[in-house]
Amino acid sequence: MLSERRLEVLRAIVQDYVGTEEPVGSKALTERHKLGVSPATVRNDMAALEDEGYIAQPHTSAGRIPTDKGYRLFVDKLAGVKPMTAPERRAIQNFLECAVDLDDVVARTVRLLAQLTRQVAVVQYPSLTRSTVRHVELLSMAPARVMLVLITDTGRVEQRMIDCPAPFGETSLADLRARLNSRVAGRRFADVPQLVQDLPEAFEEPEDRGTVSTVLATLLETLVEETEERLMIGGTANLTRFGHDFPLTIRPVLEALEEQVVLLKLLGEAKDPAMRVRIGHENAHEGLNSTSVVSVGYGSGGEAVAKLGVVGPTRMDYPGTMGAVRAVARYVGQILAES
Repeated sequence: MLSERRLEVLRAIVQDYVGTEEPVGSKALTERHKLGVSPATVRNDMAALEDEGYIAQPHTSAGRIPTDKGYRLFVDKLAGVKPMTAPERRAIQNFLECAVDLDDVVARTVRLLAQLTRQVAVVQYPSLTRSTVRHVELLSMAPARVMLVLITDTGRVEQRMIDCPAPFGETSLADLRARLNSRVAGRRFADVPQLVQDLPEAFEEPEDRGTVSTVLATLLETLVEETEERLMIGGTANLTRFGHDFPLTIRPVLEALEEQVVLLKLLGEAKDPAMRVRIGHENAHEGLNSTSVVSVGYGSGGEAVAKLGVVGPTRMDYPGTMGAVRAVARYVGQILAES
């Protein structure tokens, strides 16, 4: 266990390095921070921190920089989440409230996160499997062709064209639409298969039953398809400001960000609402070993339906980034709940 004084020295090193981009020396620390001890004592504390792997000395400098282990301790013990100011919160709310549909909400969220944090922003679309059905619409496109429109509580809209085994009249279609919505509207996707399994038997004509079964099969396929694994990413150009933070080249980072599977793993389980900070080598993908990922769940009613977050260099303003990510997630959740 580190002493309180050494924790304070580590906190000061992280803050100075993030702020100045320069390795930090003992003289600078004692001048900038009221540590209450002599430069010699600070040097001893820095030597101890280095021995224990919390800071390291770049080859070209007499100063020290935090390691992944040092950042980890800073985030876990030393960094409070920096709250957004009242004007910042109003600006976030006003910007997101102008969204016209779910795609616009996600696009605005990505843009906002990238601007607030000056990092790469990643937003996952709300998961279908954790959503509830708001409405199912059935539209006749031809005597034996129907369009199914599924609308979720998060504002997501899925459309499917269905070729029916026989012509299906408007009266039968209206009957099916009404029966279907009476059973599934407001219910979780996971409950829908059980709720509709006997619906074909409610129709007297055998050919109608065949069409109802076809429509239900398409509905259930839509519910289980992994279309939820959709992401939007923005602010990649922000990484070019941090060229010296990537030891070799920025290319592996950019390549990793192009892989959707990698990003989904980085964000973590969509249903987990907790904030997660993965630092450096905690990211399993080798191309992202020089980055940190801050992510959190968003949703309505206290349950996460998806994740959002940012990717940036390990030399990151963690309190500010965590505060921005948390605030944006909260407002997105509110907007989805009200939509």
